[in-house]
Amino acid sequence: MPATVETTPLRQRVEAWEDRFLSPLGARSYPARRAVTEDDSPVRAPFQRDRDRIVHSKAFRRLKHKTQVFISPKGDHFRTRLTHTLETCCIARTAARALALNEDLAEAIGLGHDLGHPPFGHIGESVLDRRLRERFGRGFRHHEHSLRVVDRLERDGRGLNLTEPVRDGILRHTGEKPPDTLEGRIMRLVDRIAYINHDIDDAVRARILDAGELPRAELEILGETGSERIDTLVRDLVRHSAEAGEIVQGEEVGEAMASLRAFMFDRVYLGPEVRAEHARIEEIVSALFDACLERPPEPLAPLATENERIVDWIAGMTDRYAERAYAELARSARGAGAPAA
Repeated sequence: MPATVETTPLRQRVEAWEDRFLSPLGARSYPARRAVTEDDSPVRAPFQRDRDRIVHSKAFRRLKHKTQVFISPKGDHFRTRLTHTLETCCIARTAARALALNEDLAEAIGLGHDLGHPPFGHIGESVLDRRLRERFGRGFRHHEHSLRVVDRLERDGRGLNLTEPVRDGILRHTGEKPPDTLEGRIMRLVDRIAYINHDIDDAVRARILDAGELPRAELEILGETGSERIDTLVRDLVRHSAEAGEIVQGEEVGEAMASLRAFMFDRVYLGPEVRAEHARIEEIVSALFDACLERPPEPLAPLATENERIVDWIAGMTDRYAERAYAELARSARGAGAPAA
């Protein structure tokens, strides 16, 4: 091993590498901007530490049992919120490397972006949002709760103390205001690139769609297979972003992707097969919400308000935990209503 590796501190080596190879528009790894100042690690750069804290968190492990699109699918190869997260990270790192941006930052944001998603995918999110608005006058957004998870809920309420660029990317991966960094803006776009294409794959596998039903004009631009479409979209993103100095798509490819996304909302995300689950999910989430109103759960973070205690509990559930909790409520209700012996 070269003597310089043994004797030169990691920060000095990382900064020298970034000065030479990273784009001037890329986020620098140092100094680490955290709410609570910490000494630098001798073996991991700051965004690497954030990545590891997220991967080792409880919320990250729960993603493997949270719905992406299909509720309790009968098959081993359907995506979950965890596999979506990992696929998104792979695409984000590819785009960041091609643009000479900070791969570690893009990866950390990708790993944390969906930690706040509630059970049962977007159906569960919409039900929880509506019930909160009715009762407390404020709704639920999973990107906002993802930030609360890393800031307030993990480590028994102490939070992960992530760097500001990672927190910003998690919070703004969706919504009106884009992230401050180009790495965060990559994640904002490749999140859609990932889910549109792997959701097509799952919809065909579930026989909700036939591959022949996919819109031809869009496939002629983007590609016939999921891998071809992702490759086309990433290459387009890299080419146009390199020219613009901003994360952008070309007009033709961007319009084709938007059209394909609209098709998926019409046929899959809001289609009859997914809507058929809505009544059951509505009943489960609403019953859990009502139970929390009657008996608020223990706070998972210091000074949590009533609505935060409810959100923290329900949004933290996996699909199967929510179904077990609902079944227990149903059994309790039947027992309470039974005549005395």
